[in-house]
Amino acid sequence: MPNIDLIMDVTNKTQVVKSLEQNEIDFALVSIVPNHLNLSCVQLLQNKLYLVGGTRIQRNPKTPVKKLFEKHPLLYREHGSATRSSMEKFIEQEGLPTYKKIELTSNEALKQALIAGLGYSVMPLIGIKNELKSGELEIIPFKGLPIVTHWNLVWLSAKRLSPVAEAYLRFIQQEKERIIKEVFDWFENY
Repeated sequence: MPNIDLIMDVTNKTQVVKSLEQNEIDFALVSIVPNHLNLSCVQLLQNKLYLVGGTRIQRNPKTPVKKLFEKHPLLYREHGSATRSSMEKFIEQEGLPTYKKIELTSNEALKQALIAGLGYSVMPLIGIKNELKSGELEIIPFKGLPIVTHWNLVWLSAKRLSPVAEAYLRFIQQEKERIIKEVFDWFENY
């Protein structure tokens, strides 16, 4: 659309919640809806978190997966990330060793570290399609995974949306099923 500016900030859950609380943004895309705010929500598609590693690490498929964590570091997103929070809950539930850690501040940095063979992580499927297809990354089957949440478009319920924001919201509500089918059909097969 001409004369319409779009400002998009890719950040972690903590920063997204802060921006919502301060009414600085029209919409946010979150996998875990903050329950302390009065938000309206459109559920979009599943967010599936899998154990992922780079194929440069030679892994014996017969070795128990828990042993991977004894030999290789776990790669984490930064504090405040919803992916990190879900990963930490899973690690605690499974009693996985976490004595070796590497922390990175974006999914892209995490993905590149995995490709380089620096360790293993729990990552959202949506961001690793090409690397799975090219064979640079692999999903490692592990009991209890994937962790499944949903991507949600949220906004403050009391927010007075601009005509452009209202048009965008109508478009998402009317077209989300078509977009999911056309763009994310590969995603549903995992």
